[in-house]
Amino acid sequence: MTKNYDVAALGELLVDFTQSGISEQGNTLFEANPGGAPANVLAMLRKLDRRCAFIGKVGADAFGDMLARTVAETGTDITGLRRDQEIPTTLAVVHTFPNGDRDFSFYRKPGADVRLSADELPEDILRSCRIFHFGTLSLTGEPCRSATVRALELAKEGGALISFDPNWRAPLWDSEEAGKEQIRWGLARCDILKIADNELLLMTGESDFVAGARKLQKEYPNIRLLDVTAGGSGSYSFYGQTHVFVDACHKGGVIETTGAGDTFCASVLNFVLDHGLEGLTEEDLRAMLHFANTAAYIVTTRKGAIRSMPERGEVECLAREF
Repeated sequence: MTKNYDVAALGELLVDFTQSGISEQGNTLFEANPGGAPANVLAMLRKLDRRCAFIGKVGADAFGDMLARTVAETGTDITGLRRDQEIPTTLAVVHTFPNGDRDFSFYRKPGADVRLSADELPEDILRSCRIFHFGTLSLTGEPCRSATVRALELAKEGGALISFDPNWRAPLWDSEEAGKEQIRWGLARCDILKIADNELLLMTGESDFVAGARKLQKEYPNIRLLDVTAGGSGSYSFYGQTHVFVDACHKGGVIETTGAGDTFCASVLNFVLDHGLEGLTEEDLRAMLHFANTAAYIVTTRKGAIRSMPERGEVECLAREF
């Protein structure tokens, strides 16, 4: 059956306030960067000429206007973007560390993204996508949790592959166990998993990446392609009994890591759209990780996420250098 969309993603669309210098009065300046993991993934996929649709909710406010405009400018379909008349757009303050890593403070009790309900879902889009992608921020509470569950059901009914990124944000959960329960729900239903090193440790207790990934593969045999990101150390891919490691790009100039994992995830989904999930070889996996690592590195040299995604040619050019 012909699909109208390559990837549909559901979840948070928010403003990342990123540190941007000091004012003349000595106050910290913040830049309002459009972000949110699912939207970041789609922004990179659009750079790779994929047909994308975003599903989520923002407030009927100036920030919501800015976010809707930004996503639409990427060429992503925003038919499934709803506006909340009562609750404001979700905001996050990004605290950047000297090594470029970061932490988040969220203004989301509640935020508009949590208010997406199942009856607001664009069922036609969900039934007509090749891949459905989601994370756990849409599972932190109701009604968005029920909307996510229903969206996944609709996408599966349409024959879509399911992509999941735990995207662990501890401050958004009532307890660690509550968050882990929802991550386990996603793990049990995805075909493609992108998981960060700290999330792998959280869910398996294993600091060894291979041991942790093998544990997940055994517990969740539905996962056909499992990728582990390890920041500046590189990334791993696990496919059946095959696994490979590809080193990260080390050219320096890292500013912050916001959006790097989402860029990596988008690159993997682009590979799957080209190659499928049948009969992948070590060479295939290495090529996939090499491109994904390179794209992720480029984003770390820029501030923000949605507006920082590299062009395909830029990634390919840099990838040839290492």
